[in-house]
Amino acid sequence: MDSRTFRNIAGTFATGVTVVTTRRADGRPVGMTVNSFTSLSLNPPLVLVTIAKNASLFDDFVGAEGFVVNILSAAQEWVSRQFAAKGVDRFAGVDFSKGITGLPVLAEVLGYFECETVQRYEGGDHVILVGEVQHGDFTAGRPLLFFMGKYEQLADAKSVSR
Repeated sequence: MDSRTFRNIAGTFATGVTVVTTRRADGRPVGMTVNSFTSLSLNPPLVLVTIAKNASLFDDFVGAEGFVVNILSAAQEWVSRQFAAKGVDRFAGVDFSKGITGLPVLAEVLGYFECETVQRYEGGDHVILVGEVQHGDFTAGRPLLFFMGKYEQLADAKSVSR
């Protein structure tokens, strides 16, 4: 199957949008928009993200001891776009704090998982990072979605209450 057909078919599966963050060896925060994220296990609590081997931050994420999955709200499309842009300060104008793992947690996200990287697997042109969740939290709100190559929102989304 050619890659365009594969992408078109995969695009029919609506996904949530996340920004995955970590810190470089020198302590500077880095992050990128990722929609290849899923929960993996309840016991132990595991999640996974995939990082393209040609991503500018590939070495930072694959070499990191941990990462944070920040699940974006419908109001954060601009955050997704900024963290997907090249050649910009992706954290410019973005509020964040240091989580309990010391990694950057973005403000006003629907939820987040602070993870310790426990496995790395080859996955074609990506590497799969498996993280054991150390901490996380969530709030009520509407999700940002990605479908057929575009940002979308649920037509009549109901907020999840705590």
